[in-house]
Amino acid sequence: MNIPQIRMESRFARIGIEQMKPVQEIEQPPASLTMRQPPADLEIEQNFGKLTIDQSQAWEEMDMKSVFKRSAEHAQQGYQDWLDGMARVSQQGDELMRIEHGGNPLASQAIENSENPPYEFNIGWIPSPFSIKIGYERGTVNIRAQANKPVIEATPNKPIHRYTPGKVNIYLAQRNELSIHFVNTKA
Repeated sequence: MNIPQIRMESRFARIGIEQMKPVQEIEQPPASLTMRQPPADLEIEQNFGKLTIDQSQAWEEMDMKSVFKRSAEHAQQGYQDWLDGMARVSQQGDELMRIEHGGNPLASQAIENSENPPYEFNIGWIPSPFSIKIGYERGTVNIRAQANKPVIEATPNKPIHRYTPGKVNIYLAQRNELSIHFVNTKA
């Protein structure tokens, strides 16, 4: 039996969405930095040490005297010899004046005036120990240092920000549709 029928077919509408994501870029450039280190202020004050060496006694002991020293010694020795000579002549004159007391003063004076006195010598060190005098005055050093702080100059740089906004595109991908068919109808 053929029954009349109504056939309906429907399609729903479909929405299409096309999306472009947003792009965000952030870049941070480093800060501009300048650093300077000034050198320290340094002052050094130095008083030098003083070394004195006196060799005059050693030179004199080796009989290497200066002209002035030798002249002074010869003058002193001459004066002393003159005094000794006067004392000897005075003593010998007194002996001759008392010739009546006996003895033979002429012979004894002749022997005394003609012979050199005996020289004495013993072991000695030339120059003698510690004949060189050494003196030292130490010097001083004054150091003054002043440290200087570093000079730092920093300039921050702003971040670089690039932003591309996203897009959403909405469109109708499929239209809605309704189809109606009649089946087994006589008309």
